[in-house]
Amino acid sequence: MLVAFALSVTTAGAQSYYQDSKNPEMLRHADRHEPCRREVVLPQVNGYNVYKADLHTHSIFSDGSVMPSYRVEEAWLDGLDIMAVTEHIEYRPREAEYVEYLKKYVDEKYDKGVNCRIGSKGLTEDGIMVDLNHCVKLSQKEAAKYGILIIPGAEITRNGTNVGHFNALFTTDNNLIYDPDPVQAVRNAKAQGALVQHNHPGWTRKDINMTPTEEIVYGEGLVDGVEVMNVGEFYPGIIDRVQERGLFISANTDVHSTTAVGYTLYGSLRPMTLVFAKENTLEAVREALEADRTLALGFNTLCGEEQLLKDFFAAGVKVRVIRQTGKTVELAVTNTTSIPYTIRKGEANQQKLDAFSTIRLSVSKKAKTLDLTVLNMFCGKETHPTVKLQF
Repeated sequence: MLVAFALSVTTAGAQSYYQDSKNPEMLRHADRHEPCRREVVLPQVNGYNVYKADLHTHSIFSDGSVMPSYRVEEAWLDGLDIMAVTEHIEYRPREAEYVEYLKKYVDEKYDKGVNCRIGSKGLTEDGIMVDLNHCVKLSQKEAAKYGILIIPGAEITRNGTNVGHFNALFTTDNNLIYDPDPVQAVRNAKAQGALVQHNHPGWTRKDINMTPTEEIVYGEGLVDGVEVMNVGEFYPGIIDRVQERGLFISANTDVHSTTAVGYTLYGSLRPMTLVFAKENTLEAVREALEADRTLALGFNTLCGEEQLLKDFFAAGVKVRVIRQTGKTVELAVTNTTSIPYTIRKGEANQQKLDAFSTIRLSVSKKAKTLDLTVLNMFCGKETHPTVKLQF
């Protein structure tokens, strides 16, 4: 009788249900299902896989709004392969909230501990009462369920306007990084083999000129990469900086709340760093960053080294001849990737080449290649690559 009722509801079209496998008196909404991963389809390029990474994230273990387990699941659902855990070292305001809640249950000694009550005021020189590696361990445990690679890290967080923020990536012990001198803190991270990323270089400023602290850090060769995109910020001038200095380029969320609120609900991919590596391991990903084989992707804009951009576009866009008529050849241009492109052929008007779509273009019979300038690719502050596609 219950099954008949379920079938009748389905047939009537009011709403679809199905009978629970363990409880015959329970119906489940058929339209409600487990969340699905959003696959971001990218080509192989020059023998490398292209992995999607976020090299700047936060959880409740500094000033984020969610647990590390959620942050990992969120990364998987958003189509990522790699996530760096980069909690603030000096700025962990949630601890004050934890201690206030737990003060009736914890030892008085802990209640007077370093950075418990002072929260945003940072560490004192008495030491660190909490384990700054704990969030990394929790994230690694959760990531094993999803096949996400976790990069251990931490953010060295001083005054953003006058000093600057730096992510230490591939750290071995976050508890050994802090020093009252921010430059020494960066040196401490490098001493344990970390790669250092300069974060949001124009945040809370009027330009992207370096602070005195940043001048020292760059001058000592301590910086390995720079964010050209952070959340919704885009710094085109950084594209020239990273190429002049031989650094990797990145785009990251710096997520504190949820990427659903920031991106997914608006139909956008989250910003991500595209890493060109042989395999998704710490060793291979590190090698790719050290070799500067990365592109930055944010809001359908790609930034990076010119040849790598060209190779990436050519690997994902296919051209075939439809027919020849008179003096022209008509071509089908197919985008096989999840990234839409804005292109221009010669001096013609720009056109959209949406993700997983095909458009028609024509060229002269004398043409050897289809030459397209890709306007949503930046290989310099005001420079776009022109790609020659064979047909």
